[in-house]
Amino acid sequence: MPEVLKIGVVGGGGWLGGAIVDSILRGGLTAPENICLSYRSRRPERFPGSFWTTDSQQLADRSDVIILSVRPADWPFITMNARGKLVISVMAGIRLASICVRHDTRRAVRSLPNAAAEVGKSYTPWVAADDVGNEDRTTVRAIFDACGIQDEVQSERDIDYLTGLTGSGPAFPALLAAAMMEHAIGFGLSPEVANRAVNTLIVGAGRLVEHRHDPPDSVVDTFLDYRGTTAAAIKAMRAAGFDQSVAQGLAAAFEQSLRMGLS
Repeated sequence: MPEVLKIGVVGGGGWLGGAIVDSILRGGLTAPENICLSYRSRRPERFPGSFWTTDSQQLADRSDVIILSVRPADWPFITMNARGKLVISVMAGIRLASICVRHDTRRAVRSLPNAAAEVGKSYTPWVAADDVGNEDRTTVRAIFDACGIQDEVQSERDIDYLTGLTGSGPAFPALLAAAMMEHAIGFGLSPEVANRAVNTLIVGAGRLVEHRHDPPDSVVDTFLDYRGTTAAAIKAMRAAGFDQSVAQGLAAAFEQSLRMGLS
């Protein structure tokens, strides 16, 4: 990794780009003056000391590492020649080959942080093009270690699958929490009590799994072995198609990621 890391974030005014920059600065990977961020219309009041621009090419010229953090639908409108620099995409679906051709580089990485990057708890899988060397890989690991936990995976197919599994971030636990809250409020609990109960449950469950280092199914089995109220709930959810619904959702996300890459 270079001694002075100059990072540009295309879409740095957006939520995910800003979360990554926050993580980079918290991790001490570089100083604010070595970060360049682009925005579309209104400059955000964030990251004093960093350079802001609406010109993606100006950002690329000032940077050694360029992070593409825009919606995939907006990417075709980004005009930027990276001239062989390291380009890291956090866009779902966009293929390495397309990134390399469009931005004139063979040093490209596809990655997929999730919403938990905002609190340093993202899981970020990534895959590199053939010309990405060891120093580049060290840089990529450092950036995404600052955001949480990272894994280099073996293929773009792995990234496409993980787009649904982990790229969706808190959406799936939030979906479960919303259903639980709706049921609790329908039962008669106040929204305030239901909100506190469900949010505390979701946070506590995550910490429990993290602390135990056990596979989730072993936690489920522990509760099933008690043969009590939790076991009754799990059996009823599974009988209603819980496992099948999750599998169908992940399959749909995978297929959508493939379609995005072909568009």
